[in-house]
Amino acid sequence: MRYVGFAVLALIAIVVVWALGSVNNIPRYEESASASWAQVLNQYQRRADLVPNLVQTVKGAANFEQSTLEAVVQARAKVGTTQLPSDILTNPEAMNQFEANQGALTSALSRLLVVSEQYPQLKATENFSNLQAQLEGTENRIAVARMDFINAVRIYNTELKTFPGAIWHAILYRDRQPMQQLQVEPTKTEVPQVDFGTGGNSN
Repeated sequence: MRYVGFAVLALIAIVVVWALGSVNNIPRYEESASASWAQVLNQYQRRADLVPNLVQTVKGAANFEQSTLEAVVQARAKVGTTQLPSDILTNPEAMNQFEANQGALTSALSRLLVVSEQYPQLKATENFSNLQAQLEGTENRIAVARMDFINAVRIYNTELKTFPGAIWHAILYRDRQPMQQLQVEPTKTEVPQVDFGTGGNSN
């Protein structure tokens, strides 16, 4: 019986040490998710910064679809003027609005690149070609940053709900709330695929 008692005490000690070792997991995972979110914002800002030059370059193409250009300009303006609240990571309405605005810009830019196929003189310009390459690279970085954030939030939210994180949440970190998750939507994260090497119809 004595050995059984020692074994039980040893097991309890191991569990206690393990639980104590996880006391900082919640703030650690929170910081990781916040850093991932900052990277998402950085990549979206990088894309937004490309838009004015892209629009100006496209304007040089004769008879380019004005509705397409206007959609890009309006979507870019909405992204630029929307103020993100400090609690966006735990605010579902704010996160949904952020997603909607960025999704609208993604769709508008995708449409612009598709329409650009019809303007061989535009596709032939070095400036447009460079901007298109930068945009595709940025879309790739956005997709990676989003996936990193999704994973970081999953780890953080799971820690709040599972043992021993749930105990530390109740005792030490009551003010920490689950973070809102980005949606994995191909229409918002896929890179626009446009073949600028083939000819189009001149206008």
